[in-house]
Amino acid sequence: MADGSFLGALARGAAPAEAFSNSDLVDQRPGRGFFAALTDWLGKTIRLTDSDFWREWVGTSASGEPVTINRSLQLSTVWACVRLISETVSTLPLRVHQRMPDGSRKLAQNHPLYRLLSVSPNKEMTPARFMLMVVASICLWGNAFVEKRYIGTKLVALDPLLPQRMVVKRLDDGSLEYTYTTAGAQRVIPERSIMHIRGFGLDGICGLQPIQQGREVFGSAASANNAAAAIFAKGMNASGFLSSDNTLTAEQRSQIRDSLARFAGSNSAGRLMVLEAGMKYQGITMNPEAAQMLETRGFNVEEICRWFRVPPFKVGHMDKASSWASSSETQNMQFLTDCLRPVIENIEQEIQRCLMTPADQGVYYAEFSVEGLLRADSAGRAAYYHAALNDGWMNRDTVCTKENLPKPPGGDIYTVAVNLVPLDQLGKQPSGNEQARGAMASWLGLDRLEAALNQLTSASKSPSTNGSASLH
Repeated sequence: MADGSFLGALARGAAPAEAFSNSDLVDQRPGRGFFAALTDWLGKTIRLTDSDFWREWVGTSASGEPVTINRSLQLSTVWACVRLISETVSTLPLRVHQRMPDGSRKLAQNHPLYRLLSVSPNKEMTPARFMLMVVASICLWGNAFVEKRYIGTKLVALDPLLPQRMVVKRLDDGSLEYTYTTAGAQRVIPERSIMHIRGFGLDGICGLQPIQQGREVFGSAASANNAAAAIFAKGMNASGFLSSDNTLTAEQRSQIRDSLARFAGSNSAGRLMVLEAGMKYQGITMNPEAAQMLETRGFNVEEICRWFRVPPFKVGHMDKASSWASSSETQNMQFLTDCLRPVIENIEQEIQRCLMTPADQGVYYAEFSVEGLLRADSAGRAAYYHAALNDGWMNRDTVCTKENLPKPPGGDIYTVAVNLVPLDQLGKQPSGNEQARGAMASWLGLDRLEAALNQLTSASKSPSTNGSASLH
C-alpha cells in the first residue's frame, strides 16, 4: 500500500501501525477514544468472562482476528469493493445545473460551485481525486468531512478531512461541534464550515462504521485466509505423527522435535528424513481443495460483497454469475440502483444543503451524470436515437454530442415522422401525392402566385375598388 494512497491514509491516519487503535473501536462517532469507550461500561461489573467488553476493547472478532480499517483493507474483497465504489463515483461527471422557467435546465458554468465541483476543489486535487476520498471515507468510516474555505464570504476551496481524526459532539444548544486533531493539536471547526456526509446511521449525528459493525464478517474472512496460508507454509501437510515401540524420555522428545523442525515449511519440501530406533512417520493427508478452503473463502467473498452491496461479479467472483442479468446494461443498472444510487443521492443532497445559499437552492442543483454507466451497445444506442429523432424530442446535434461526433449542418432542427396522424383525422388528411405536389408548389412559389391571382380576381369583382387592384 503506497504511503500516499487515499485508502492508506484513511486506514492509518496519524497513528502508528498497531494491532488495533482506540479510534477503531465500535461507536457511532468516528473519533471514539479511550474515555468514550469506557463510559459505556461505567457502573457495570466487568468480569474476565465478559467477552463483549474485551472484544470491543481490543477490536477483535469472535474468530480471534483483530479487525481494523488497515487489516480489513488487506482482504482482497474489501479492497476491491471500496475501490470499485469510490473510483466509479469519482469518474462520474458532477455538474451544477440551473432550472429554467419552462422546466428545462442548462449548465450553470458561471456559478461559483461549478469551478469547485467540476474543475478544481482545491489547489492540490482534481475533482476525481477529491470525490474518491469522500466516497472511500463513507465506505470505510461511514462519514466524510469536507472543510469549506472562505475568503471573506466567498467559498474558494473544499478540503477533505480524515474522519478518524474528527470528533463530533452535540452541544446543549442543539448545534454540533466538530473537533479535528492534526499534528497533535486540536481545533474546533464551526458547523457552518463543515460539510458532513453521513452514511447509514441511527442517531442522525454520525454514520455507523461499516468495518466495525461487520467485524465478525471481516474477522472470519481474515481467519480463513490465515489458516490457508499456514497450511501452505507447512508444505501442504496439515500435520503428522511419529510412532515408536519404545518409550521416549522428555529429552529424547525434545531432540526429535528440534530435528524435525528442519523439515517443516515449504522451503524444506523434498528433503529426506532419517528415522532411527524403529520410529515410523505417518502423515495426515489433505487434498488441495480442502487445504485452500475454497468454499469457505468463496462464501466470505459473497458475505463481504453483501456488506458493501456490491454484486460479486463486479469483483471477479463469477461462481453465481448466472443468477444475475445477462446483458451488461442490465448489470450496470442493478449496480447503479442498489449500490451507487444511495451514495450519489446522499452526496447531491449534502451539496445542496451545505454549499448552496437559500436563494440558490430553489434555482441551482448539483447532479452526477450516470449515462455512461447505462451506455448500451451500438445496436441498442442506434435504436434509441432513431426513436428519439422520429418522435422529435432529440435533434441530431444532441445525438452527435452524446456520441462525441462532429455536428452536421442543420442538426439543430427537430424533425418528426410525417405519417403520424391523429386518430380523429384519419381519412381527412391529404394523400401522399397531394402532399408532395403541395410541397413542390410551395418551394416554387406557386402557392403565393395563386394567392395573388385570387386576390386580384376578387378585387376586380368588387365595386368599391373602382376597378383598381394592387398585386402584392
